[in-house]
Order: sequence, then C-alpha cells, then structure tokens
Amino acid sequence: MKRITLLLCLLTLLPLPGYSASPRVVQSETVAFVLEKVTDGLRTPWGLAFISDTRLLITEREGSIKLLDTQSKTLTPVQGAPAVLAEGQGGLMDVAVPPDFSAGDWIYFTFVRNKDGEGVTVLARAKLTSNKLVQWQDLLETRSATGTGFHFGSRIAFDEKAYVYFGVGDRGERPNSQDLTNHAGSVMRLFRDGRVPPDNPFNQRSDVPPEIWSYGHRNPQGMAYDHAHKRLWLIEHGPRGGDEINRVLPGRNYGWPVISYGKEYWGPMAVGEGTHRDGMEQPVKQYTPSIAPGSLLLYTGNSFPAWRGNLFAGALKLRHLNRVTLSVDGKAIGEERLLTELDERIRALAQSPEGWLYFSTDSGKIYVIKPVDKR
Repeated sequence: MKRITLLLCLLTLLPLPGYSASPRVVQSETVAFVLEKVTDGLRTPWGLAFISDTRLLITEREGSIKLLDTQSKTLTPVQGAPAVLAEGQGGLMDVAVPPDFSAGDWIYFTFVRNKDGEGVTVLARAKLTSNKLVQWQDLLETRSATGTGFHFGSRIAFDEKAYVYFGVGDRGERPNSQDLTNHAGSVMRLFRDGRVPPDNPFNQRSDVPPEIWSYGHRNPQGMAYDHAHKRLWLIEHGPRGGDEINRVLPGRNYGWPVISYGKEYWGPMAVGEGTHRDGMEQPVKQYTPSIAPGSLLLYTGNSFPAWRGNLFAGALKLRHLNRVTLSVDGKAIGEERLLTELDERIRALAQSPEGWLYFSTDSGKIYVIKPVDKR
C-alpha cells in the first residue's frame, strides 16, 4: 500500500502530456529556446504591444486593458478603455505602437462598436498617463456594419512613411469583399492622425471610400510590415482550407469570394470559381487544411539570428506557432510548426525590445520565448 501511495505521489510531480512546465527548453529545427509562462488569468488576450523595455500592454476581447510588468510579472488594470460590442468574434481587438514610439506618444487600437444594434470596426488612438488612457480619438469608424458576429479583422501595422494600416473582414457577408462602396473585406491606409493620403489608390473615385488600400479579403487576422524590404504582409482566414499569406499591394483585388483554395462548410465544393482568375492576386502561401491564423509577426530581433526575417503566426484551430521562411524576393520557401504539444490557441504575438517573442493564448496565458542562456 505504501509503494502504491509513493508511486501516486511521484506521478503527480510529472508533467502531463501537453502541459508546459515553466520554464523549459524546446528544440526547434533551427534553434533551442526557453519557453516560460509569464502570467495567466486573462480573458482572451487579443492584442499585445510593448510600450517600454519591460511594459507590455494587453487588450482583452471582452473590453479590458492590462499593463504587464515583464520583470515583476504583475498586471495592472488600465482605465479609459472604450465601450465595445463584445459578441461573437468582436470586442476590444488590437493594440499597436509605431516603431518610433516613446513614452507619452499615441497608442493605436481597433475595437468593435455597437452601431444601431450592429457591429462596426473602429480604428482609434489614445495616450497613456498614469495607467489611464487619455485624449481618446476615433480615427475611422468603418462602413462595415452587419448583424453578424463574424469577421471584424483587425490588426494594425505601420510603415516607414508614417502611415498606419488596418484590416476589416467581410463581416460574414461574402459579397462585401468585392463591393467597393464599403470598408468590409478591405485593408485601409491612413496617416497616423486619420487623414487620407492623397496617393491612396481609390482616392479619386467618389464611389469608393478613399481609405481603402486593397480589397477582396475574407478575414485578416494578422498584419506585419517589413521595413527592410518595404513589404506589407497579411494573413487571413479561409473557409474550410485556404488560409492565406498575402503581400498587400495598393489597389489589388485578393479574390474573396470569387476565388479561394478553401471549400464550402456545407460540402466538398470549391468556393466561387476556383483558385485563379485574371485580375485577382494569388497568395504567397496558402494553408489547407486551415490553421486558423490569429496574428502575424515579422521577426527582426537579435536574440534568434536564425529566425530574422521569418514570419510567425499564431494558429487557433491547429494550436501551434507557425514559422514561415521567406526568400529574398518574398516567396514562402519553408514552414515549421512549433509548440504543438502546448495544445493552446495562440492568439497574439509581440517582439520585445531585446528580441524575445511573447504570445498570448485564448485560455488567458502569456508566454515568452527567450534564448537558452537567459534561463
């Protein structure tokens, strides 16, 4: 009996399959790294943004904002969040800061607003003072209202010319993505203060919202800008298969729902006309079956030189961290699926100033990937 009791006690000390002890060393195809859980107990942490070397701003989809001290691992509530429509896939979404951000500068947000009982995606900005958001400004309330709870987007990215980009999904109504009279199914480009750049591709058309940069998107859930090569990258959900990584170019049509590599939910039928059509862009990479991407990050840090220039995406359905290697000319030439044993829906990604990778999970955790010598 004593032996059985001792054996049971020892078994309780062993890690369960899929459980990530904190910290632990993981070996990938290219590097070994340490995976460590930083905190937990959050409510669907949707967006992450570093506002200093040790302070990580976190949005929770239900409408709250937290500030994480990555050294002490303490969470502080932030006041001044907007009222959001937290239904279906909507709520408080992304948070992002420009690459030249310093303390006291503008912080950018996307969220879903209740507009006469329907949800619309909004781009806004505010400043943080003593754990409170002040000087809140709505930059663009998009024309994207529908009664569905689907496909709001919406990640934010900045280029080297002081422009801000963000995307909105088709809002659960497929024809929206080919309808240039609304913002749904599009990527927008604005000056950081919300003004419309005069060289936006549809700026001279009275029938098209001038903020639109590209269209024909289904549900953009990740966006990253490559400052070295001046490329805007987007990852978006397909239906049943056909998630896409796209290089976003001005005025281009990315095909949804006319072309797609995915199948209909109700049967093994192609969506639209098939996979190709003249005048519609092909993805740089497509995923079938779907991984259900939740974010996109271009790694530029020094902590993992082997990963520099790689794209990382959190996978929701297939529960892993997806790493894509790009060629010099922007082609997807390799893929690795990391942390499958973690068995978590990986949502948001952020690169810390020292080049570590932080990510959130829908179960409310924040993890960090750091070099082995930083254990």
